[in-house]
Amino acid sequence: MTATLTERYISATIRSLPPETQGDVRAELEASIADAVEARIDLGEDPQEAERAALTALGDPGALAAGYADRPLHLIGPRYYLAWWRLLKLLLMIVPVCALGGVALGQTIAGAPVGEVISSAVLATGGTILHVCFWTTLVFVILERSGTDAGMKWDVDQLPEASDDGVGRNELIASLVFLGLAVGALLWDRFRGFVVVDGEALPILDPGLWPWGIGVLFLLIVAEAVFAIVVYRRRGWSTALAVVNTVLAVAFLAWTLTLLLTGDLVNPDFLAHIVAAGGDGFAAGDAEAADEGGIFRILAVLLGFGIALGVGWDIVDGWRKARRR
Repeated sequence: MTATLTERYISATIRSLPPETQGDVRAELEASIADAVEARIDLGEDPQEAERAALTALGDPGALAAGYADRPLHLIGPRYYLAWWRLLKLLLMIVPVCALGGVALGQTIAGAPVGEVISSAVLATGGTILHVCFWTTLVFVILERSGTDAGMKWDVDQLPEASDDGVGRNELIASLVFLGLAVGALLWDRFRGFVVVDGEALPILDPGLWPWGIGVLFLLIVAEAVFAIVVYRRRGWSTALAVVNTVLAVAFLAWTLTLLLTGDLVNPDFLAHIVAAGGDGFAAGDAEAADEGGIFRILAVLLGFGIALGVGWDIVDGWRKARRR
């Protein structure tokens, strides 16, 4: 069911207020908005247009919430404070992470020692944070002090959708289907093969992982399925569930990275088949990448970083949902 503009406006207003005041503010806003809308309807306005006009007259919910909380909004002045703060938060969530990952990836591919990889990534991230904060703030200070109209006007179309932190049946089904497909892919790769050479299956994963290595992965998949069911039954996330999700994610990452580092994840015969199929072109590319350990090492590093990125997002998303809950 889609939330009305009024519900979305009230939700956006009270989300940053202390829990003990949210109920009173919600009741006050519901009454005042209803009175304003009714007054406009009595003057002959369309109900939907009356609602939009009443909410527009109230202004940005962030500014309204600051008034309720007696929290002044000032940078140099209040005009661009909310725009500055929202943009700065968005940039700080994206740019430093990209800098950290990019520098670490480049240093790892270049074969730098672990200490150098960590120090370079940390220094680059710190510098990026300082630059983002300084230059973003400077731009808005100039806009504020010069009185420039940047065209930043709030309207009701910017209201966020009302969030539902519960876990629906569709999300549970999607999780179980995905895990089931993962199990099917592992079994198919082992017994039927995604790659067939001369009529025989050529597994992508190292057959030496069976049964114990793959058995550990199967246990993690079963644990993930049970976890998804528990989250659904409890109708949402909690701190304890976020901790469990973190443990499962780290366990999967450790399983994958350990096998990647030891070279036991991918079937050596499959790699040999790729080399043979690549011919002279593959050999030339591998020779050019020899300083970084060859093409396969670069691909392994990219795969490891990709998996780590996905696991990191899964952990952050779990804690974000638990915090909202």
